[in-house]
Amino acid sequence: MSSTVHKRPNILFIMSDDHASHAIGAYGSRINKTPHLDRLADEGMRFDNCFCTNSICAPSRATILTGTYNHVNGVKTLGDDLDGRQTTFPKLLQASGYQTAIVGKWHLGHGGHHDPTGFDYWSVLPDQGEYRDPDFIEMGKAKKFEGYVTDIITDKSLDWIDHRDPERPFMLMCHHKAPHRHWEPDEKHKHLYEDTEIPEPETFNDDYATRSQATVRAKMRIDDLNELDTKGPPPEGLTPQEVRKWKYQRYIKDYLRCIASIDDNVGRMLDYLDEKGLAEDTIVIYTSDQGFFLGDHGWFDKRFMYEESLRMPFLIRYPREIEAGSASDAMILNTDFAPTFLEYAGLPVHERMQGYSIRPLLHGVVPDGWRTSMVYRYWMHLDGSHEVYAHYGIRTHRYKLIYYYAQALGTTDSRDESRPPEWECFDLEQDPCELNNVYGQPDYADRIAALKRELEKLMDDVQDEYLHD
Repeated sequence: MSSTVHKRPNILFIMSDDHASHAIGAYGSRINKTPHLDRLADEGMRFDNCFCTNSICAPSRATILTGTYNHVNGVKTLGDDLDGRQTTFPKLLQASGYQTAIVGKWHLGHGGHHDPTGFDYWSVLPDQGEYRDPDFIEMGKAKKFEGYVTDIITDKSLDWIDHRDPERPFMLMCHHKAPHRHWEPDEKHKHLYEDTEIPEPETFNDDYATRSQATVRAKMRIDDLNELDTKGPPPEGLTPQEVRKWKYQRYIKDYLRCIASIDDNVGRMLDYLDEKGLAEDTIVIYTSDQGFFLGDHGWFDKRFMYEESLRMPFLIRYPREIEAGSASDAMILNTDFAPTFLEYAGLPVHERMQGYSIRPLLHGVVPDGWRTSMVYRYWMHLDGSHEVYAHYGIRTHRYKLIYYYAQALGTTDSRDESRPPEWECFDLEQDPCELNNVYGQPDYADRIAALKRELEKLMDDVQDEYLHD
């Protein structure tokens, strides 16, 4: 492996939607196998502490493109579209001579200033898109394609690479719809796990006994899965607990079947790079826009600052610089992706960006002063679907402090029932499953006070407004 780079690398950024890291073999999955994604880990680096700053689709995508937090890029909720006039890393790469493209999920608006910008070619799904025979908006024009969406996105991505100018580097964002709800597997995998019972997570029967009312009231429990999710009603005569177990099996098997198709298609792309002699000169990243609850805490979906939702998978391969089979527990964020791509392209990090290049970490070096804590904020208070409270918080390597700030908003929404804001604190070393809220316990009083001070400082550093005393 050589650290000398003779030319600017290609960048292949593969991102799925709602793929939890604990459904990847390389992250120790107990429930599925992902041999092609594992190959990326075997031939590159696995990051064990990659976190999103807002666990919801559009905001995370806006952060990845701009390298900024959502109060800066303006995409705080699913109802906010990205103003494409602002600076993004694809624009900067394009201006420096890179060929740029995005294929697949966009989910940041269409028309006017909301179409993808900074791309020589774009072909994206309208809104969430469909699993079968999907429509695409290609360079502003609607087109329909026959087949399964994961295969189509891969086909279109490889076709674009095939027809690029081989004398210039490329940056391709291959963005899969899967495994987003409602889950529809392809024909190849529709019977996968048919005769298998997927184990339930340790926290499947969480009763939220020590937690906030926000966790109690959220409508994303396995019980809340509907007949679209489970492909029909449960059998008659089941007890409520048996219905939950039945719904979980129906949900998780379809979810994992969608991931199996992604894994196959990542394998296709890696094989293509090998066949075309591009592997050595191409940075390949696999990630998801956030994590996902796979029955953990009895939930599906994301949004909460709990580990399964907060953590993103991040696998990266670049043979010229990254040691095969390496791993890092350094804390990285989705704000860091854009600065990293710019550094590899030989460009300065734009002054507006709030993240940092992770290139030193890829060499196995943790720079002095590298972050040991991060700030998170979920803005969509009682959104009408999953009813998750707005909250923000801090995560360090050992502790997590979360503030559900509904009343601090001054809201008059009757669903808040004039409930005061609530706090949760978890000692992740003693309680990795986040079952025991230690906020208010005397033994943790000094630690919690220090975490509050650090949270305020972090929010001030990123120019966000904190609402607690």
